[in-house]
Amino acid sequence: MDTEKRIQTIVETLEDAFGGLMQADPAAFRGKYRKMAKDSHAFYRGTACLFFRDVTAGHVDDLVGRPDDFSDERSGRIWVHGDLYVENFGTYLDSDGRLVFDVNDFDEAYVGSWTWDLLRFAASLSLTGWQKALPEDDVRDLVAAYVRSYLDQVRTYAQDHDDDFALTLDNTSGPIRAALAAARQNRRAGLLDANTTREGEVRMFLEDATIRRLPDDERARVEDAYRRYLETIPADRRRSSVFHDLRDVAGKSGFGIGSAGLPAYSLLIEGHSQALDNDVILSMKQANVPAVSRYVDTDAVERYFDHEGQRTVVSQRALQAHTDPLLGWTDIDGVGYVVSEVSPYEEDLDWADLTEPDDIREVVGLLGRATAKIHCASDSDSDQDLVDFQVEDAVLASLGEREDDLVSWLADAGAAYAEQVRTDHGLFVEAFRSGRISVSAT
Repeated sequence: MDTEKRIQTIVETLEDAFGGLMQADPAAFRGKYRKMAKDSHAFYRGTACLFFRDVTAGHVDDLVGRPDDFSDERSGRIWVHGDLYVENFGTYLDSDGRLVFDVNDFDEAYVGSWTWDLLRFAASLSLTGWQKALPEDDVRDLVAAYVRSYLDQVRTYAQDHDDDFALTLDNTSGPIRAALAAARQNRRAGLLDANTTREGEVRMFLEDATIRRLPDDERARVEDAYRRYLETIPADRRRSSVFHDLRDVAGKSGFGIGSAGLPAYSLLIEGHSQALDNDVILSMKQANVPAVSRYVDTDAVERYFDHEGQRTVVSQRALQAHTDPLLGWTDIDGVGYVVSEVSPYEEDLDWADLTEPDDIREVVGLLGRATAKIHCASDSDSDQDLVDFQVEDAVLASLGEREDDLVSWLADAGAAYAEQVRTDHGLFVEAFRSGRISVSAT
C-alpha cells in the first residue's frame, strides 16, 4: 500500500464529508476526532464516509481479490441502514407499546445494495473479535452465523411476508433479552428527574453544561419549526391537543461521534395528561448528509425529499415497521431537522462482557435476524415508492444458490477491511497529531 496516497485519501474524504461542520464547530470536531483516535473501532464508527468511498471505488474488492457480485438492479437499490456496526443495536418502545430490540440510529439511511450493510457489520464484527483476541477461525464462524441467520429470516419473509416480526421479551434470550428486561425496569419519571426540575407548577430543563438557553429570535424559530413538525406525525399517531403543548426549549450538545457539529435542541412537551410525570422530552437535531449518497447516483432519490430531515424520517419509517410514534421532521431556515422522542426505554447492547465465541454467536444470530427485518420491513408508514417491490424476493433472486459463496466473501471481506481499518486508524492519528487534519476556526 502507498502510505502517503492512503493518508491523502483519508484526509480528503474527511474534509469532503465534514469540512463545513468543522468550520462551524471546530471544538466539536476536535472532540469527535479525539474520540475516534481512541481505538480502531471508534475510528470505524466515525468514518462511514471512508467505508463507502472504498466500497464504491472497488477498494474492498481489491483487498479480497474477488468482487461483490451478489446484487442486481433491484437488490442493489433497497433501503439500507448505511452505518451498521455491532453497537448500533438496542431497545425501544414501538408504536404498539412493545419493547423491541432492533437496529437503531438511522441517520445514514439511504438506498443502496443489500450487501453493504452486511459488509459493514462483518468488518465491525471482525474488528471487535480482534480487540477481544478471538482466533481468526472463530471470527469467521461468527460472521457466518450472522449472515446465515440473516438469510434464514429473509427466507421466512419470502414465505409469508410477515411484517410484524420483532425481537421481543418473548422470543429472545441471553444478553439481548437482558437488555429488554433492563429497559422494562426504566421509568419515564426517572428520565424526567435526571433532565428537568420543577419550577412552580411546571417542569423546566435542568441547567447543565449540555444545555444552552436561547435568545428570543432563535427560540421563536425553533418554536415555529416545532409547530411544522407536528404536521409530519402520521394522522393515526397524533394525540390530543393537550399532549403536544410546548413547555420548554433549549439548545443541546454532548451527542455521540456521529453527530458532532450538528446543531440540536431539546424540547419539553406535555404528555398524554397534565400530570408532571407524563411530560415528554423530544430531540430536534439537524440531519446528516448520508455517507452513501456521496458515492452513488442520487438523482432518483433526492427528488423525493425537500431536505435531509425528511429523508432521514422517511428512510426510518421504511426500515422500521413500527417506528417511534413521535418521529417526524421539520426545518429551520430551510435546513432539515429530525424530531424524535428521547425515550426512557432505550438500552444499548453491552459488548464489554461478551468475550466467549459461543455467547457472541447467540447474539449475532439475533442481530442477523434484526438486519433482515429492517431490509424486508413494511414501508406502509411511508408515502415513498422508491422501493416498489418485495425486498426479500429481490435479495433471494440475486443470491440464487450462492449462499456459501456469500458467507465466504463476507468473512474474507470483513477480515480484510478490518485490517485496513486498523492501518487507517494509525495513519489518521498521525495525520491529526501532525496537523494534516486541521480542526480550527478560520
